[in-house]
Amino acid sequence: MLSLKKAEGRRQKAEGSLIKIKVRHFEPRHKVSSARLSTSVACLLLLLTTACSQGKTESAQSIEAINAKSTNSIAASNDISTLRIGYVGSAEPTGPLGWAKKKGILERELKKAGFQNISFARFPNGPDLNEALVAGQLDVGSLGDTPAIVLRARGEETRLLRISQFNTTAWLVAKKNGPRSLAELKGQKIATQKGSYMHRYLLGLLAETKIAKDVKVVHLMTTEAKSALERGDIAAYATASDMGPYLKSQGFPVIDSSANHKGLSGTSLIVATEKFLAKQPDFPEKFNTILTEAAKDLKANSEEYYQYHAQITKYPVDIIKISYPLKQVSEEPLPTEGVKLLEGTKNFLVSQGLAKSNFQLKDWVGTGD
Repeated sequence: MLSLKKAEGRRQKAEGSLIKIKVRHFEPRHKVSSARLSTSVACLLLLLTTACSQGKTESAQSIEAINAKSTNSIAASNDISTLRIGYVGSAEPTGPLGWAKKKGILERELKKAGFQNISFARFPNGPDLNEALVAGQLDVGSLGDTPAIVLRARGEETRLLRISQFNTTAWLVAKKNGPRSLAELKGQKIATQKGSYMHRYLLGLLAETKIAKDVKVVHLMTTEAKSALERGDIAAYATASDMGPYLKSQGFPVIDSSANHKGLSGTSLIVATEKFLAKQPDFPEKFNTILTEAAKDLKANSEEYYQYHAQITKYPVDIIKISYPLKQVSEEPLPTEGVKLLEGTKNFLVSQGLAKSNFQLKDWVGTGD
């Protein structure tokens, strides 16, 4: 009898606990298992996934769980009490979503909404996160505007929940002892992480300055950029809001930034699958309430937040303050300035043939906003 009571106690404790997982992404040399999308299917689904063009996969579809049994149930579960969130970037999410997780706001409020299990999956870039959404491995994704728009334009059933950051700066950084102006980039090789908001900025910049035909744009992950610049493999790199100031502090000259060009800065978005929202129609309103609370708390405790952001991204605090001004953090789901930027990005991607079809932003917005 005693052993049965102990077993029942353990079961109740396990059911009442929040399942937390950590995620790693595959390096290009890793093979994709038969359970995942084949490379050819991924290429068809993801217009801007450069891993396909290079004949290799850099997808982050594998979820490594602390508890293997929990991982299997989360990956395949249709249980609406489980929420699976994907994000792009560092070891932990940043911004209001990361802060809500860090401060316990997310867990507390989602439990009230009936979610007992929450998983976080980290991806190296937006196209890889898109692949997981298409494969049904995620319910919610936090990513840049360009991959999110490209996926929606292909007819994939996602809904826009929130613009979490707007006017996100992209930077064009040159190698040392290399070009010092856009004109000097003619005949040179420029790299960026294709499918990202930095890629969209670079394409817009080259079109605006009419040198698109005079340069070669290649794909390179952000993690490899500094080494490639140091070796002189590339003349310049279009990089993200935090890495730009960091590279500048390391002596790499900045040729340009999206802040100098109207409409070329990015937005960070949170989307959800329509399949998930069909089960949870009131989720957008509840989730946005949580993120609004987190955004306000983040701003009210900015120094603490910046320390957290710096810790997980491994950049100095002063770099984070430059790259993440709090005026870019939205306290409302769809800030007017962010919507204008998003509309401009969508129209550009459609005009360049990078987004398969046009669509109305109002038709993309999830219910409850």
